[in-house]
Order: sequence, then structure tokens, then C-alpha cells
Amino acid sequence: MLRPLLFLFAVSGLTVMFSKKLIKSYIYKSIFCFLLPTKIFWFETLLCVFIFAGVHGNLCTVTGPSIIDVKGSLNFVSDRCEYSLLHDQSTGFSLKANFLDRRRRDVSFVDSLTLDFSDSDDIQLLQGHRVMVAGSPVTLTSSVQTSGGVDLSKDQTGVTASFSVNGSSVSVFFDGTTAQIYMDLPVNHTYEGLCVDSSVVSSSRLPSNHSCQQTYQDPADDTINCPAVSQKCDVLKSAPFSSCNLDVDPEPYIIACHETLCKYPDVDGLRCQFLEAYAKACEKSQAAVQNWWTAPICQEKCSDHEFCGDIHGNTDCRCRAINAHQYTEQNRLGGPTVCQGNNASLTLVGCLLKENGIDYTHLHLNDQTCTGVMDDSHMLKFSFSSDSCGTEVKTNNSQVIFSNAVVTRNSSSEVITRQDKVFIEFSCSHPKPELQNVAFNILDNSVEIVLQSGEWTYSLTMKAYSDAAHTQLLDPKSDVRLNQKIWIVLETEGLDKDVVSVVTDSCWATSGNSSSSTPRYDLIRDGCANAQDGTVSVMGNGEGTSNSFSFNMFEFSGKEPSEVYLHCHLQLCVKKNTNCVPGCSAGGRRRRSLRYRRGAPALISMVWTP
Repeated sequence: MLRPLLFLFAVSGLTVMFSKKLIKSYIYKSIFCFLLPTKIFWFETLLCVFIFAGVHGNLCTVTGPSIIDVKGSLNFVSDRCEYSLLHDQSTGFSLKANFLDRRRRDVSFVDSLTLDFSDSDDIQLLQGHRVMVAGSPVTLTSSVQTSGGVDLSKDQTGVTASFSVNGSSVSVFFDGTTAQIYMDLPVNHTYEGLCVDSSVVSSSRLPSNHSCQQTYQDPADDTINCPAVSQKCDVLKSAPFSSCNLDVDPEPYIIACHETLCKYPDVDGLRCQFLEAYAKACEKSQAAVQNWWTAPICQEKCSDHEFCGDIHGNTDCRCRAINAHQYTEQNRLGGPTVCQGNNASLTLVGCLLKENGIDYTHLHLNDQTCTGVMDDSHMLKFSFSSDSCGTEVKTNNSQVIFSNAVVTRNSSSEVITRQDKVFIEFSCSHPKPELQNVAFNILDNSVEIVLQSGEWTYSLTMKAYSDAAHTQLLDPKSDVRLNQKIWIVLETEGLDKDVVSVVTDSCWATSGNSSSSTPRYDLIRDGCANAQDGTVSVMGNGEGTSNSFSFNMFEFSGKEPSEVYLHCHLQLCVKKNTNCVPGCSAGGRRRRSLRYRRGAPALISMVWTP
């Protein structure tokens, strides 16, 4: 009489659990194991169960966001980080899986694998059945190619890497959606990672940018019918899969399928992905499911912001949800426009064009000869200048606008078309040179300092006015526009005007608060107005204890924020037997030298800022 059995069998320190259901299937498979225990020693019975143990204990499956570990336990990854699937502490070998988003931002999928060998080059298994060794692509065929002791091969279903770790033969299969790791010996105590215990998600997450853990909550998909999804996933209990149910428990695969498809739409062959994973597991247990579907692969390499999926019935590169969200939430296909000088460019996202049924080869600017250039990352760039590609130039109040548009090809020779009309206008604008209207506020309407120079202590004040009569004092709320004339008055108190006079030796402007910073623009040099700036006038310089000058307001080009710091050097001139008034020629240079009172020159500054 056959009795239900539940064995715990220790192998190299690891406890392996066999379910009643699986043990029963293996007993059915062997007359030896079917004999009653009265004729067989218990040790032999245990050995029989171990010999015919099912695929779990040796196989780990990672498909979509789910991990089914070697014990058949199921868990899910919810972020877009890299995880350790298998790490051998004795050799340092690590198998890592990277998870990324696809159509939804809140559901992640296994996207690539990395085989990290401590003593040889890393190997990456990527989307599209691609392989990289030490960062360089490797072309594979069905013939085995060996690299660093790893046998690599590729067929129509995916890529396989086979190697040995710690005396155990390991096979890693990846088809772009599902990873399956098979070991010919049960996993021992030197191994750790999600394939050993899928419950240790947090501790198996590898160090990376914390942004990979950012959580998203996309709106629920109202097209998903969970009860109907359950029926679709339960097909694993029906033919042709039922022939394998006694060898490979379908339950974790059904749960993984149900949990994922109740949140993520059944597109891109997703349901079939779980069925395919189960069929592969059956194949490893020598109970292959016949006549099973094989997913197509993308014909071209998908970029980092894309994944291989279904677009209008064809397998192609779709946009990942997180990257596409910045465009789709604003109903855009790319951009924004980049303007530089008289040139402009607009970049459109190739996968968004495909998803909207737009063939990029049918697009051009106003001039049909100006087409876009598609780069290796599938970004389509259109460029134009102010006088090319049919650019239109318009004026609008204070702006000059250069505009162009991306449109579809219009061919009268074609009887029919299957391309939607596209019109994407983009433009750049420049202020008219004669209508500069940037407003400035005076931060300091006056600056006062007290200084010591030789025998005299005196104060010096610098004030700004908007009129020549010096009646309209500019305060912190006053607006000063570009090219507006302002008057600067330098006044002193405490000086004997019969003995000395004040000479403004130099005044200059900088974009930084330091008087020695660059760039620098001179307004007064050697007591004279800068002849190269026709807006500067100097009044009363050297005639008494006060003087003034005027100039038209400006800002430094290319500086943000646009601040203007004004600095002036002043000297004291002893009037006795001396003409203190600078003699300025038409060129603005002083004609003769002056004798100044010895002492450090006074430095006074004020600032304008927008």
C-alpha cells in the first residue's frame, strides 16, 4: 500500500523539500520507487526520490517581474534595480539580473543578465539575443563559442551560456523576457541570492542609483479582466502542458502569470511568456511540451529607452514607460526645440513615432529635401537655420520668429497612402536689436563710505539719477531699461574745496561683485570718458569736491543672472599751483599728467541687477 511521503533530504548542509505530489509522480515513473517500503530499506527509498527529484531544486526561473527559486517559491521585483540571482561565496561568481519598465512604470521586467566572474571578463546577455563580453559585442551562431571558459551559443529561442562553478555545471538561458538557470547538482550552502531564496529581495538588491527604487502608481488599466486572466493562465493545467504537471508543479507559474496580467495588459506576448517559461522548465525535467509557440525577436537592436514588443501586429522596439512619460503627458513626440544662434533643431523619439503609426522616412521640413537623421539610439533629429529648409521669418511685437515644421511627404503620384498626416511646428525667436526692453532694478540707490586719506577724513557718496538735473533719484524699486541714460553723482563731505578737488580717475563695470573680476567694461579711463563708448559723458571732473558722469545702461552678454557692478577710483588733487581738471582729447586720453594728493585712492562701488 502506497503511503503519502514528505521527505526532508539534506545534501551538503542544504535541506531539500519534496512535495507529496512530485514524489508521487516519480514513484509512478519507476517500478523501483513504486515498491512498498517493506521490501526496500528507507535509505534506498530516499535515494530513489532524490535521483528522480523534479526540476525544482536545480532550476531557477525569472520571467517578467517574478522569480521562482530552486525550491519552487515565488516572489516579485517591483522596482528597476539590479539584483543578485546567484552568488557563490567560495569562487566569487555572481549572476545578476537588471529589471526595467516597459509599457507601465509600476511593473518591472527582467531586462538583461550579467555573468560576473572574479577571474575573467564579465558577460552580458541582452535584449534581442545579443551578447557582450567585456563590453564588446559578440556575434553568436548555433555553434558553441567559448570565451573565458564559458560556452556561448544562440538559436531561434534565445542565448545560452554554459560553464562550471564549484564543481557544478551551470546553464543560463535568456530570451529577452525569461531567464532560466539550471544546475546539475542541488544548490549547496555556499550559494545565496534570489534563485536560492526568492524572499530575500531587499538584501539581494545590488548597490546602484537610488532612483531605481522610486515608486510609481500608474492608473489602473480598465481593459484588464482579472477573472478572464485567471482562465488564460490556468491553461497550464490543460493540454499540452498537463502532460508535464506531475514533473513540474505549474502553480507558481500560474500565480506569476495571474498576478502580472491583472496589472499589466496582455500584450507583447506576455501571457505566452509565462507559458513558454513553464514549457522550458518541463524540457529541463525531460518532459518536454511538444509543438509549443516560440516568440519572435526584434529584428533590430533596441536602445536603452526601448524594449522588444508588439506594435500594430509587428514585433518592434517600443518605448519604455518612464522615458516616454515626459513626452506623452504633454502630448508630444519629442522636443523641445533647441535654439542656438541662427540655428535650431528638433529631436523626435523614434519609438513614439512607430507607436503612432508614423514612418519617419516620410517626414521632412517645409523644404522636402530637408529630412531627419536617425541615430543609433533611434532619435530622429531635424535641423534648420534662419535661411534654409523653407524657414519662415516673422515679427511679432518685440520678437523676430524663425519657424519651420515637420510634415509628411505629399506625393501626388501616389494613388493611396497609409500614413497619417503629420504637422509638428517648431520655432525660435530673438528680440529685435532696436527694441531691448529688459528691466533692471537698482539694488543700491546710493553708496556711502568713510575713508582716511592723509590729513583729511571725509565721506564719499555715489548716487544714481534718471535725469540730468539730478532730481529723480533711483531707488530699489526703480526700473532701469537697457540703453536708458542714467547719471551717477559722486559727492564728498568734509573736504575743503579751496584746497583740494576730487578727480574720478577711472570707472568700470564687471559682472561680478569683485572690482578685479572679469569680464570688465571701462567707462572712464585716466579721468576721461571711454571714447569707444559714445554714450559716456563726464561732468565737473577735478573742478571741486563733487563730479558726475552719465552713460546708457547695458548688460553683459551671456551672463545669467545679468548683474552689473559699477566701480570707481577717485583721487584727491591739491589745487595749489595745479590744474586738477583732466585734459581730455577727442580720443578720450588725458593730455597732461596731474599731481594728486598722496594716499590710497578711494574705491567706491554700486550694483544693478535684473
